[in-house]
Amino acid sequence: MKTVRIQAHQIGLLFKHEGFQRVLTQGKYWVWPTETAYVYNRGEQLQNPPLDLAVMLDQPEVAAQLDVVDVQDNEIALQYENGLYKTILRKGRYAFWKGRSADAVRQYTYVRADLNQLTIPADVDLASLMPAPLGPYVRTFAVEAHERGVLFIDWAFDRVLQPGTYQWWKNNTLVHVLKVDMRQQQLEVAGQEILTKDKASLRVSFFVQYQVRDVMKAVVNNKDFDKQLYVAVQLALREYIGTLTLDELLERKGELAPFVLNATATKAAQLGVELGDGGLRDVILPGDMRDIMNQVLMAEKRAQANSIMRREETASTRSLLNTAKLMEDNAMLWKLKEMEYVEKIADKISTISVSNNGPMVDQLKQLFVR
Repeated sequence: MKTVRIQAHQIGLLFKHEGFQRVLTQGKYWVWPTETAYVYNRGEQLQNPPLDLAVMLDQPEVAAQLDVVDVQDNEIALQYENGLYKTILRKGRYAFWKGRSADAVRQYTYVRADLNQLTIPADVDLASLMPAPLGPYVRTFAVEAHERGVLFIDWAFDRVLQPGTYQWWKNNTLVHVLKVDMRQQQLEVAGQEILTKDKASLRVSFFVQYQVRDVMKAVVNNKDFDKQLYVAVQLALREYIGTLTLDELLERKGELAPFVLNATATKAAQLGVELGDGGLRDVILPGDMRDIMNQVLMAEKRAQANSIMRREETASTRSLLNTAKLMEDNAMLWKLKEMEYVEKIADKISTISVSNNGPMVDQLKQLFVR
């Protein structure tokens, strides 16, 4: 025979030949060799019971001492101890001893969550339980400030999501959030091979700026709205360039952007998009065509240069003629002009050699005086 002492924060179960006898509360007990006493702390979970839990709960005095929680297959239960989160209970049956533990009175409360539902109840404190420990059970989607989210549930449109963080239970229901950037964006239509009216092959690059205004039209009513907008701009480019010759296109290329923007405005509105600015970035000619254009340009520039030279020569000749007429009628003007040229010649002469064939003064007179 041996003694078993049960403290105030404990509880005991007495078994004889593996059969339940009674509950042992606070006190001192004599136990016969054929009997076994199991001692547990109050406020803790009943683990490794001597009998199956269902069999033990058939005893009224044992059931009165236990707090039993049944969690179904599609559920989880959040256990709170004295108002503070403690653990997550998954599917199964759990039993906790009631009463005061060694340190305090433990009171448990539970928040159940049906994982078959998408919506997370308001009494689940996601702010303190995410990302751990609820992360494996919750799917999270974040919509940035410059975005709008389109929520699809089982591939069916549900609603448009404003910026924020959205969370749903993880289950077999398909949840998809398609994000749309609401900022101004730029569409590049680059390297388009287009024939002009006179069969000249060009490579054209064009850009257009756009902004999504109607999320429903852009994402729900249309698929790949940006690709559709690309095709609309491409067709407008071909429509404009195909009606002009190469020379006409080069002269009127400034009218290309307004034409394309106006031609695609209706289609853009159907796609939920508003067009902004646009412009022609590059017009690239093939190699042989580029050589021909360069030759034409050089010929034009040569002709312009020749015309300018002839015009200047004519003006210079006319000026000389007018000067000659004035000098013919005015001897003094003739003399001044002659002295001007002598002065110009003298500026370029460093030394003067005078022969000694006659008086020096006579030679100077002959040089400077008529």
